[in-house]
Amino acid sequence: MEKILIPLHDNDVAPRFDLATDVLVVSVTRETSVMGKIHERVVVLDDTSGEAMYRLIMSEDVRTVICAGMEKEIFDFLRRKGLDVIDDVCGPADAVLESYLMGKLGPGQNLY
Repeated sequence: MEKILIPLHDNDVAPRFDLATDVLVVSVTRETSVMGKIHERVVVLDDTSGEAMYRLIMSEDVRTVICAGMEKEIFDFLRRKGLDVIDDVCGPADAVLESYLMGKLGPGQNLY
């Protein structure tokens, strides 16, 4: 199972990773190379910080973080911990997730 985290602002990717209070956590179970089951849920954090996000990432066993902006220190830390980080991404969370699941999402993409 793959787990993906996307910080939210309304229904869009939040402009800042460490300032989002709502987070979309997506679990993907791929049954074949293309098909799979997707379970989405929104988690509301008590406080906004890189540390709160990291605790959520670890407790949920997230492997991929998709975000717009993030401090270099946090980016480097998450990469050292073995997470995939796709940053500088803008757009509606559903479109971003769909692009990722299709293997078409990369850093710096604007899906508006």
